[in-house]
Amino acid sequence: MSSSTASSDPSHPAPGALLDPWPAPVADGPLAATVTVPGSKSLTNRYLVVGALAETDSLLRAPLDSRDTRLMVGALRELGTVVDEIVLDDEPAWVVRPQPLRGGGRVDCGLAGTVMRFLPPVAALADSPVLFDGDARARERPMAALIGALRDLGAEVADEGRGLLPFTVAAPPGGLRGGTVRIDASGSSQFVSALLLVGARCPEGLTVVHDGPPLPSEPHVQMTVEVLRDCGVVVDDTVPGTWSVEPGEIRSLDVTVEPDLSNAGPFLAAAAVCGGSVTVPHWPQSTTQAGDLLRDVLDRMGAEVSLDREGLTVTGTGELYGLDLDLHEAGELAPVITALAALAESPTRLRGIAHLRGHETDRLAALSTELNRLGGKVKEKKDGLLITPAPLHAGTVETYHDHRMATAAAVLGLRVPGIRIRDVATTRKTLADFPGLWTGMLRGAQR
Repeated sequence: MSSSTASSDPSHPAPGALLDPWPAPVADGPLAATVTVPGSKSLTNRYLVVGALAETDSLLRAPLDSRDTRLMVGALRELGTVVDEIVLDDEPAWVVRPQPLRGGGRVDCGLAGTVMRFLPPVAALADSPVLFDGDARARERPMAALIGALRDLGAEVADEGRGLLPFTVAAPPGGLRGGTVRIDASGSSQFVSALLLVGARCPEGLTVVHDGPPLPSEPHVQMTVEVLRDCGVVVDDTVPGTWSVEPGEIRSLDVTVEPDLSNAGPFLAAAAVCGGSVTVPHWPQSTTQAGDLLRDVLDRMGAEVSLDREGLTVTGTGELYGLDLDLHEAGELAPVITALAALAESPTRLRGIAHLRGHETDRLAALSTELNRLGGKVKEKKDGLLITPAPLHAGTVETYHDHRMATAAAVLGLRVPGIRIRDVATTRKTLADFPGLWTGMLRGAQR
């Protein structure tokens, strides 16, 4: 998704175009900004799936419009669901109109984990086989555990033994009945969520038992459970590592999507790096989003954090302190925290994030490689990173088609002149206009 300018003068790109590599702006003083972050990708895509499986139409207010959510919309349309885009009270909204699930087509997963993991079980409810494929890197992301679970439930999955994309999913003879399935979901909590999302449509219900090393990003499973409960689905999660979904009706939704708290991370981190304050409006008082952990992290690293009716405000002085942190439940925050750690006054140890090697890229290797290229001192550990602060210098940061690598590099660029980011357009995966939001924040704009 590399973007380049169509202008003959590279210093003045055409409207909407981005220089590649993109020069990360340096902050020229403390910040004073309000940044309105678009809706949560994780919630938007879960709402889309349950809307497609519900009995009647669902309404999603303020959904995230990004590459990942567009891929989910396109995939559900391929399976027969109607998704109408409307304007309601001067705000965008999507109406999800469930239809009988049809196969026979091809689902483009792009690089979206939620599409490649959540929709194969949905395809096992369709009337004919469905082909799944995606970007080149998507063909490397782990899928074997989910494929195995679908086969245990009777579905037919043709993957030529790879345990990876591309593959074809077909419903079992007589349909997906459900029952109990054991799965090692240590590679991704999305495997558990994917199965739970279709559980109520199985005549026997569905019990998922995690059998393996500790489950990463467990708050995302809790998010799935809460979304299902919002639709009237009965889910028993009282036994650790076991989730039981009763068969029954999936009611429609009328919901406003929370802001994406993980996408808010770089903007709030900017206040800690530059000094001054950044406010993100509409921060929920209670949430299942793992990104909410950032409040505690920024506080421990030296910023002042406050949550009130106006939203979440982070106020910093520019001084940062290292910490020892287990990020097992919120690994998506690792890139921005690594950037903060590289600018801190003492070392940081991040633990519990070995599963990040299977994300958009091997994030542990990518973070250590790119920071060390800028003069940093980052060591890969078996399950994380050790970051020792060191003077950083100018350079070009490769993003490896990973949106969080790009936003982490932008945080570094606030303090380190000459940082250039290769393929900053990859941030469109979850943010339609990260560069615009970022430069607006630095202008103190109320966006």
